[in-house]
Amino acid sequence: MLQKIRYFFEFLTIIFLFLIFRILGIKISSYIGGKLGSMFGPFFRSKQLIRSNIINALPNLTKQELEIIIKKMWNNYGRILSEYIFIKKFRNSNLNDNLLVEGNEILQTIKKSHEPVIFISGHFDNFELMAMQIEKSGVKLSAIYRPLNNIFLNKIMENIRSKYICKNQIKKGAASIRELLTMFKNGTSIALMIDQRVSEGISSNFFGQKALTTTIPAQFVKRFNCKIVPIYIERISGVNFKMRINEPINFSKDESIEKITDDLNLYLEKMILQKPDQWIWTHNRWK
Repeated sequence: MLQKIRYFFEFLTIIFLFLIFRILGIKISSYIGGKLGSMFGPFFRSKQLIRSNIINALPNLTKQELEIIIKKMWNNYGRILSEYIFIKKFRNSNLNDNLLVEGNEILQTIKKSHEPVIFISGHFDNFELMAMQIEKSGVKLSAIYRPLNNIFLNKIMENIRSKYICKNQIKKGAASIRELLTMFKNGTSIALMIDQRVSEGISSNFFGQKALTTTIPAQFVKRFNCKIVPIYIERISGVNFKMRINEPINFSKDESIEKITDDLNLYLEKMILQKPDQWIWTHNRWK
């Protein structure tokens, strides 16, 4: 009961901020959201967990470098939250207005081939724009998502995601596999984040340590001999982003699920290392 009350007050706070942000506009709201994230974010997530995660992955950082990553991460976290109210603007904007896409020709090739692929990425800044841009390009897509713990906010986020980010939203979990298989067989590509801990995953190498990792990409490679396409997004400045579509990876069906999953974690590591402050370090990744 107490948790529901807390979630409700969090919901009211976010709705109030969204109303203010809508009045202020995207640039000012993103800036203010970043400041609010820097100030209040540390009260909602364990400081010790975040520091431990970063040190586990990047043990050679100085104390100053560590603090800079944490501060910038919270700033980006706050910006992402404030930008949800403007997702429709991103959706309706022309290419390159706020989002520069490198490798758009790869998306066009996938679209024309009618052969579904698995897009993989992580929670970079602003991660929601990746699935949105893939679908805008004309690629048939379904996106796997994790529902928010806050049941009141989750309804709003699900509506935003299905309306403006990706129409086909599949809830994360073992029960979703059958739905994913049906859509994939019908030519719909899949987009998923591989950087979250999943109880139904396997223990895979991630920054030199074992971490529970989804095996969905590896399972689909083994079954369909499909391609894996890593994508990455970074905030360049303010509300301007650059998204890169990498060349498809062709794994052999003969490779084990464990080997494919380890290799994909290596791709994820390389993306994180490009700008560590733009990855969300708050997840209990190595639990």
